[in-house]
Amino acid sequence: MSSAIGLQVKQVNSKKELHQFIDFPHHLYEGDKNYVPELFMAQKDLLNPKKHPFFEHGEVNCFLAYQDGKIVGRIAGIKNPSYNDYHNCNYGFFGFYDYIDSVEVAQALLDKVKSSLQSENYDKLMGPVNFSTNETAGTLVEGYDSPPLVMMTYNKPYYDTIQKKIGLDKEMDLLAYWIPTSAVSEKSLKLSKLIEERLKRQGITIRNLRIKNIKKEVPQLLKVYNSAWEKNWGFVPMTRAEFDHMVADLKLIADERFAYVAEHNGEFVGFSVSLPNINEITQNFKKGRLFPFNIIKLLLNKKKYSSVRIITTGIVQDFRKKGIEAIFFAKNIEEAKKLNLKGGEASWVLENNKEMVTAAEKLNGQKYKTYRIYTCNL
Repeated sequence: MSSAIGLQVKQVNSKKELHQFIDFPHHLYEGDKNYVPELFMAQKDLLNPKKHPFFEHGEVNCFLAYQDGKIVGRIAGIKNPSYNDYHNCNYGFFGFYDYIDSVEVAQALLDKVKSSLQSENYDKLMGPVNFSTNETAGTLVEGYDSPPLVMMTYNKPYYDTIQKKIGLDKEMDLLAYWIPTSAVSEKSLKLSKLIEERLKRQGITIRNLRIKNIKKEVPQLLKVYNSAWEKNWGFVPMTRAEFDHMVADLKLIADERFAYVAEHNGEFVGFSVSLPNINEITQNFKKGRLFPFNIIKLLLNKKKYSSVRIITTGIVQDFRKKGIEAIFFAKNIEEAKKLNLKGGEASWVLENNKEMVTAAEKLNGQKYKTYRIYTCNL
């Protein structure tokens, strides 16, 4: 544990400081076999107000903590008016929260964000979210013995202990289920076939998304996205620009064999997308840099993966409890079996989303990682 002597928290104001902000976790987790670096280009794009559409309505201020001239932590204060308008609340947010094993450093960072948000008269502070639940979110509090899958967070075990000490309380847990192909219930797979036949008689069909022509499918996908999750805790609707940006990113790594849409008389009523776990390839990319040679490694090996992550599954209200979720899960597993994959992770699932929890458990999925969102009063 370090002392607070010489501790300062300063706002990021230069290109050099932004690069240090992005790179800090690489130094913090150096030598950790389960750490996977975020791709530098992706993080730089995410934090660029000229490139990321979140900044059309939101604001992000980044801070670095220094102790005796050395960077020992980072945090971002986030203003998201869209969230507050949607939920009729007055919350500020924090994200990109990483620090050495020090209560003083963690406290100083959080205090800096609190002071930076004071002018808005927010009632509560919530996080970590980068920038909302539409992006990466949560502190890992269970499941430190394996690397995170693509677009999932990672941190040391001391985070939860320290965050409780400095007054952050649990708001919601986000669950990750590991579904190994070898342990999937064959009975459930057979049952899903029967359910799919029954749905066809009701005019509901399930097909693969057309990744190459995804632009044509975006309007219906966005409609489903903003409808299917509208009552979920923490949800905030995406703008068309935000959704287009997300789709463009995911298109680079998505595999059409693991992307599905449910249609009723030609209208989308649900969709599910699983991503190849490119973390298996990028884990050894030093500081998350693609150039000069890692870009070639990624392109040559992006189809050489042993697991997938079911990143999003949503069904509009009137078509839930019909078994569509189970069919999406089953199709993922069947495709994984064909490709001899080890399995897939369904994440993240809200702890109070009983339908998704049940669907994962019926396929013998095991809850193996838990991520936590915290709040505190302001």
